[in-house]
Amino acid sequence: MDETVFDKVHDIDLQETMETSYIDYAMSVIAQRALPDVRDGLKPVQRRVLYSMIELNNGPDKPHRKCARIVGDTMGKYHPHGDSSIYGALVNMAQDWSTRYPLVDGHGNFGSVDGDGAAAMRYTEARLSKISMEMLADINKDTVDFVPNFDETEKEPSVLPARYPNLLVNGTTGIAVGMATNIPPHNLGEIIDAVVKIIDNRIYENRETEMKELLDLVKGPDFPTGATILGKRGIEESYRTGRGKIKVRAVTNIEPMQNGKNRIVVTELPYMVNKARLIEKIAELVKDKKVDGITDLRDESDREGMRICIELRRDVNPNIVMNLLMKHTQLQDSFGVIMLALVNNEPKVLNLHEMLKYYLKHQEDVVTRRTRYDLNKAEERAHILEGLLIALDHIDRVIQIIRGSENVAAAKAALIQEFGLSEAQSQAIVDMRLRALTGLEREKLENEYKELEARIQELKAILADEKLLLGVIREEILVIRAKYADPRRTAIGYDEDDFTDEDLIPDEPTVIAMTKLGYIKRMSVDNFKAQNRGGKGIKGMQTIDDDYIEDLLMTTTHHHIMFFTNQGRVYRLKTYEIPEAGRTARGTAIVNLIQLQPEEKVTAIITKKDFNDGEYLFMATKLGLVKRTDISEYANIRKTGLAAINLRDEDELIEVKVTDNTKDIFLVSKFGQCIRFRETDVRPTGRVSMGVRGMNLDDEDEVIGMQMDTQGDKLLFVSEMGMGKRTSIDEFTCQNRGGKGVRCYRINDKTGNLVGMKAVQDHYEIMIITTEGIIIRLKVSDISVLGRNTSGVKLMNINPESDVRVASIAKVRESEQEDEADETEAESETE
Repeated sequence: MDETVFDKVHDIDLQETMETSYIDYAMSVIAQRALPDVRDGLKPVQRRVLYSMIELNNGPDKPHRKCARIVGDTMGKYHPHGDSSIYGALVNMAQDWSTRYPLVDGHGNFGSVDGDGAAAMRYTEARLSKISMEMLADINKDTVDFVPNFDETEKEPSVLPARYPNLLVNGTTGIAVGMATNIPPHNLGEIIDAVVKIIDNRIYENRETEMKELLDLVKGPDFPTGATILGKRGIEESYRTGRGKIKVRAVTNIEPMQNGKNRIVVTELPYMVNKARLIEKIAELVKDKKVDGITDLRDESDREGMRICIELRRDVNPNIVMNLLMKHTQLQDSFGVIMLALVNNEPKVLNLHEMLKYYLKHQEDVVTRRTRYDLNKAEERAHILEGLLIALDHIDRVIQIIRGSENVAAAKAALIQEFGLSEAQSQAIVDMRLRALTGLEREKLENEYKELEARIQELKAILADEKLLLGVIREEILVIRAKYADPRRTAIGYDEDDFTDEDLIPDEPTVIAMTKLGYIKRMSVDNFKAQNRGGKGIKGMQTIDDDYIEDLLMTTTHHHIMFFTNQGRVYRLKTYEIPEAGRTARGTAIVNLIQLQPEEKVTAIITKKDFNDGEYLFMATKLGLVKRTDISEYANIRKTGLAAINLRDEDELIEVKVTDNTKDIFLVSKFGQCIRFRETDVRPTGRVSMGVRGMNLDDEDEVIGMQMDTQGDKLLFVSEMGMGKRTSIDEFTCQNRGGKGVRCYRINDKTGNLVGMKAVQDHYEIMIITTEGIIIRLKVSDISVLGRNTSGVKLMNINPESDVRVASIAKVRESEQEDEADETEAESETE
């Protein structure tokens, strides 16, 4: 044999090969494998799996079936591409952390969020989920086109009826040749609301829907794993253009521990993040010394939900550790949105409005075809009933004809000739049973005929009027919403890089409450109602052991809140950035909102809308030092805080007020001494100065409060045993700063030491808070006015034999006509 035959080289034109072979392959991947159809949001393999399951009668009301049987049927009939791809698609549709609304109800090991694979298909079982029945609803009513399968022995649907917008609801991801798609999942209720809005605009206003209307309804993606989306800029860009980048951050909390340490607890992860790999990455960062301060790392996830615990050393700032983890791990991730889908078998990048428009067009087609199918069936049945009713009207003659005929064919021919019936009618008459001759059966036939006539008219009206057709779609999709819609899992948070439009947030009064252990929340002012003096109060906040409310202030959502700490630093937030919570909720740990240093706690809070010239911050410390600094030095506060005052060892900053060079200052100590002096006695100093002596204190005495003469005409004093009184500020004469002051309250065993003082007016109300978190709200006018050297009356019922004591007091004012200094002062008191 000539060996040259085997060594022959064929010259092939590469361009020609690429144009034929490779382009055929690429188009096959694009159109028949990797990309979803815009109408039902499914790739061919997913569609074939669902159709195989409905053919197997494997619905939610039937027992689970072996996945191997489902995969075998799908592969043998419709999808000749190997069992692994089919089983992979089946598993993905059953995983509730991968699919927002799972289309398959899996039974057995279907993998985990740690990246574990599913068990082999011979071990697992599955059936259709309830919501997937809506994808296949009315498929047997000629609602969609059927095409031959790969060997033309079966027929398969080219698309499913999809009674809800699955492409957006469950999203999808796929890599084709030269293109890819990455559509995030969404909340079913929001997407259906958007479809209903488009329908309503067409029915009632005969106009197209604007993108802004849809953006108001669809807040953003809703991932099955929850987490938080940072900002709206990426969402809006994705919805308007079909492409964008959405930043997603894990839900984390910094929890204080008993020994003064903190721990970061992760409860929700960004979509598609592998939990086991994330924990490995954190451990690797600690090992490589890229993140310092982590002492323990545990996965405490269970059936109740996800919980990753990251314990920290006592001396590290938990916010700094958290920021490093966000930077170096997938605790913060980005989701690149590419809204690419097949439209008429062509790949197109679509915006939100276009996706919903194509879906609605598909639904119009499905409902039209179903209506036409139902109309044909109804007309066929009505035609039969007409024949039966004619036969019943002439029953004697019909019986005579049938008895006189040689066979069925002759009987049918005679009936057709005599009564002008059709073939179908004559067949129905010869098949008629004798029971149809009873009066009751005849009445049933007549009623059925009347109902069919009405139904036929209704179906014809739907086919003739587009608005009626849209009304049917609207009604049916709202039923699906009622059955399957659930609350959002993914929150929309703030992104520091986004420009937030403050005008969107209403400027309204609000109450800020903060506990001794540093939990803070924002509440509506309607949560508290005034009570009579001497009552027991209402539960104001759910606290943990040894915790109680320490700061309470009235402000508005647009004010700045400045947090001054015991270590002399200041931090700043907008009021609306503090999460809102109910009256009894504990709130959010303040370390989640501002970057406190180790052993640092908030001791004074003031609210300020603008930083005006000629205003000062007046500060007082526990050991009696005072300081006055121009407020403009605090106008720009970094996220990491700013030094507000220089403190000696053992001293702490306890109170801060806004002044304007005209105020008298009152300092009160826990042993019942009070000094009044002019603020101008304290010369202005720089931001990091130490200040000067404001009050000369006895051993173990300390300042418990500072007020200004413009804040009220009387001083209110409250002791730890619930006793209190009001004393006119005129009883306290001005003296030079640095003195011991005068007696303002008589201390004895029945009263205990002073815990709070406020300057008040008659129309004010006050809240008294105990160490157990009980709050009582009193009218100031109900509290007796007494002289300086008295103990006062009982304000709150405190059992002296218990450990419960008054912890702090706060003023409540709802009048808007108050001077600016009064409006901006902090309603806070620390023990």
